[in-house]
Amino acid sequence: MLDNQAAVELYTSSDGHIELDVQFNDDTIWLSLNQLAKLFDRDKSVISRHFKKIFSEGELVRESTVAKNATVQIEGNRETRRKIDYYNLDAIISVGYRVNSKRGTEFRIWATNTLKQHLIQGYTVNKNRMEHLKQSLKLVADISKRKDLSANEATALLQTVSEYAFALDLLDDYDHQRVEIGNTSKRTAKPVTYDEAIKLIDQMRVKFGDSAVFGIEKDKSLHSSLETIMQSFDGHDLYPSVEEKAANLLYFLVKNHSFIDGNKRIAAAVFLRFAEKNELIYDEDGHKRIANNALVAMTLLIAESRTKEKKIITAMLTNLIIGK
Repeated sequence: MLDNQAAVELYTSSDGHIELDVQFNDDTIWLSLNQLAKLFDRDKSVISRHFKKIFSEGELVRESTVAKNATVQIEGNRETRRKIDYYNLDAIISVGYRVNSKRGTEFRIWATNTLKQHLIQGYTVNKNRMEHLKQSLKLVADISKRKDLSANEATALLQTVSEYAFALDLLDDYDHQRVEIGNTSKRTAKPVTYDEAIKLIDQMRVKFGDSAVFGIEKDKSLHSSLETIMQSFDGHDLYPSVEEKAANLLYFLVKNHSFIDGNKRIAAAVFLRFAEKNELIYDEDGHKRIANNALVAMTLLIAESRTKEKKIITAMLTNLIIGK
């Protein structure tokens, strides 16, 4: 259930044809199905079908991306209160990829920038509180490592807390331009070949056949992305570990913009193929190192970053792949 006191901002498209009251709550934004249909210029039934696929295929978890909010509606001559589903930014982005909407891209950029300002303001106001929270999270995480807990729920909660503290530290390091790469693995990387990538793209074309130019190469940069991460100089790998290779592969695939359409989806898919071949999908306990929504965030982070930020961006991605 969304908080009725959530902040609301007005979004207006660049052409002035769309105005949406956008809710900000729980460090994300929320739009209703009617608003999404208006934003992407698609029928509600089309948006609903996309969500059905997104949730059924496990791309996102409905419980964590959809919330209900009591909304007043005018029906005839009377007002009625109904509980309406609202979808968060992860869900909005996922649908935006599928409908390939320019309006969706414009909205995503606006939402990311506006959300960033909300977070910055919140951090400034609550700086001391955040510092205390980080210390508390670390303390609880340390206790979880020293003491056996009988309740599965408690163990899961403490694990989540530990991961949250790690994320806060990583973001703090990013803000202060001091991100360093943690302990990487020493095994030899298995490359993804150009033929493998093309075969994967052909398979994706069947699934994402909404564009006649999906996966059509603009140049030879796909070759370059795949080969660059495997290069060595004077007997030393340019990117020493499989984690660094994976992070830089995703970076190159997104930034090189090798295709007429489908660049981000293809970049994520080829990255996952490399991660799968090099045993980076799951950690030692069988848990996913990178959740689906985290992969979306990583891809967008690269797309929106500046070239001069490459080193720090790829260091962050490498650490996210490594985990704790």
